[in-house]
This record gives sequence, structure tokens and C-alpha cells, in this order.
Amino acid sequence: MSRFYFDVREDGKFISAEEGLEFESLDAAEHEATKDAAEIGRDRLPKGDAHEITVEVRDEHGERVLTVTVSMTVRREACALAYA
Repeated sequence: MSRFYFDVREDGKFISAEEGLEFESLDAAEHEATKDAAEIGRDRLPKGDAHEITVEVRDEHGERVLTVTVSMTVRREACALAYA
């Protein structure tokens, strides 16, 4: 079992994980990171609270081993100006 730490970035804000979680493999930690990023994004992106959520995973040595990013981009087309 290895310990992994999940740090979160939201539009420039950084939250560093102080306590890690144990997983049997990097693949398992990656699965958890993707799930976490999707859940945070689902809660925050549609409200406009954030435009990009990044979960950075560190190993027990403090080395970043993977990064998961979710984002939302809204583009209005030129014809949409008539609806403003």
C-alpha cells in the first residue's frame, strides 16, 4: 500500500492535503482523483464558482505523480448577441 496526497486547485486557489490516503496502486489513486475532480466540478463549475478544477496527486515523497483537470468553457456565438 502506498500513501497519496490529493491537492486541489480552483482558479488560482490552492488547497494542500495534509493527510494522505492509502491505495494499492497508482491506478487506484488515479481513479479516486478523477472521481474527486468530477464531483468538485459538478458542484462548482455550473454555479460559476470556478472555471477549472485540478486535483494534483503526490506520493509519500511529496513528488507529483499525476494531475487531473476538469473545466467548463461557455462560448456565446455572434448571433446570440440579439438575445442579450
